[in-house]
Amino acid sequence: MIRERTASALLTLTFCVTSPFVFGQAKPVDAAGQPWWQHAVFYEIYPRSFADSKHNGIGDLRGIESKLGYLKQLGVDAIWITPCYPSPQVDFGYDVSDYDNIDPMYGTLADFDHLVNSAKKKHIRIIMDFVINHTSDQHPWFLDSKSSRTSTHRDWYIWRDGKGSGEPPNNWISGFGGPAWKFDPTTGQYYYHYFATAQPDLNWRNPAVEQAMFDVTRFWYKHGVSGFRLDAVDLLFEDPELRDNPVLDGKNEMGDPKTLEKYNDKLPENHEVLRRLRSVADENNAVLVGETYTDSAAELKEYYGAQNDEIQLPMDFMFCTVNKLSAPEFRRQIALAESTGGWPTYVIGNHDMERSYVRYGDGRHDDEIAKLMAALYLTLRGTPIMYYGEELGMTNNDPTRKEDVKDPMGVTGWPAYKGRDGERTPMQWTDGPNAGFTRGTPWLPIAPSYKKYNVQSESQDPDSILEFYRHLLALRHRDPALLEGDYVPLNEDNASVLSYLRRYRNEAVLVALNMSGSMQTVNFDLTQLGFSRARVKVLLTTLQSPPNTRLEKVSLEPFSVYMVRFSK
Repeated sequence: MIRERTASALLTLTFCVTSPFVFGQAKPVDAAGQPWWQHAVFYEIYPRSFADSKHNGIGDLRGIESKLGYLKQLGVDAIWITPCYPSPQVDFGYDVSDYDNIDPMYGTLADFDHLVNSAKKKHIRIIMDFVINHTSDQHPWFLDSKSSRTSTHRDWYIWRDGKGSGEPPNNWISGFGGPAWKFDPTTGQYYYHYFATAQPDLNWRNPAVEQAMFDVTRFWYKHGVSGFRLDAVDLLFEDPELRDNPVLDGKNEMGDPKTLEKYNDKLPENHEVLRRLRSVADENNAVLVGETYTDSAAELKEYYGAQNDEIQLPMDFMFCTVNKLSAPEFRRQIALAESTGGWPTYVIGNHDMERSYVRYGDGRHDDEIAKLMAALYLTLRGTPIMYYGEELGMTNNDPTRKEDVKDPMGVTGWPAYKGRDGERTPMQWTDGPNAGFTRGTPWLPIAPSYKKYNVQSESQDPDSILEFYRHLLALRHRDPALLEGDYVPLNEDNASVLSYLRRYRNEAVLVALNMSGSMQTVNFDLTQLGFSRARVKVLLTTLQSPPNTRLEKVSLEPFSVYMVRFSK
């Protein structure tokens, strides 16, 4: 049970959205001069799976609009919608055939405009997913490009002769399995595709491509979007000499030879384009969120730009590589993010990775662990990006038969890799038929756990994961230390408890997370930080027994959360 307590009184926290107990006394922060995205909570929506207004089994824009009240109540400030452009749906929208419209399965451009306006009234911004690296093979640009070697758009994509008869230009491997080159008999050349064969890579060395793609962003800025999540932004450029990548030992998850992507990933030219794209964003008070897969703090730092002039919010996927509860590992990753000098961006799940409830759960304390992970990434210095259903404890529902797989990666990688369908299942709204998502047949089967883990049921349970998220997000929005404070690690030699301060002026919030399955007793000596005579108020906790507000000896139950505020 989550409770709020003070040193002088013990109050059971009543879990209703308008609860006056927890946050009524927290002072709002004057955010003058701060960019809007720095205090925002982002929420990723996979539109096929969020809410179906047409009841044909596929979510749509009107469905999203109908749930804006829920998102506002939850504490969401910005929605990132994965691709809803016209598309053959080979990769479920990440194969775009028209950047300046909405796919009819999701609605119309007028529906999108209505969504933006409705969201604006609730002070929620819309972020679009910008598939910047490649298009669909059905895009008019590519259809013209493949028509002849002298076509207007020929050099908008990467065409090359093979090494010999039946041999592609080099040994590059597609992320979707097999060679990254496809032979086109019409013109007798190969085209490059890092992803599926139906997703040819654009040639970003051609200035016409840059101009056209930058104009796409201008089109959507005029329609009211507040920025873009940049898909596959690491991959914009390829080595002009197309040198073979070094071969490593073993095979990857798709069964192909492992290679070091030295010549088609993270080339320096990426950053030149990003600086120019950022200038267009700045003209529109917009934010760029990067799908940035990095291996070090140095790489992550590069994406901010030398003058903080590239991506404002490059996602820190190194944080997600900690696929277990480990205080030392999370402590290390937070320190790496802090060392970049930029504003961190934390995620614990998205449409391409197994749901966090599964990755971190132990099968016995899954709900407690879900709350603990929420308390971690929603109290750190930085901007969090939630994934739809994370706030419910949604679990994976992976296919058990190859014939049921929808994801093209799963089709190729089966059975070693089952694909990404499991984390993309429909949002769980009620415990009724199809979890309240649709009256039709949902495009993916819904996890059986929806009977317990759904918005309707959890809204009525004061101890639910959803209610924990709601109160935690309300606290995050109102507490000055959580909004503005610096990050100060505590007890760094403790292998079981991750703890830190968010310190702002004469106040601080202490966050203590027991990442172990056993009781832990922790001493917090804050004398050197100037809080020797601190007044303590417990903000939020999952401890079952009354917490000790004397910080010399705090007992933390397994997988518990303990948050207190200090003032000098």
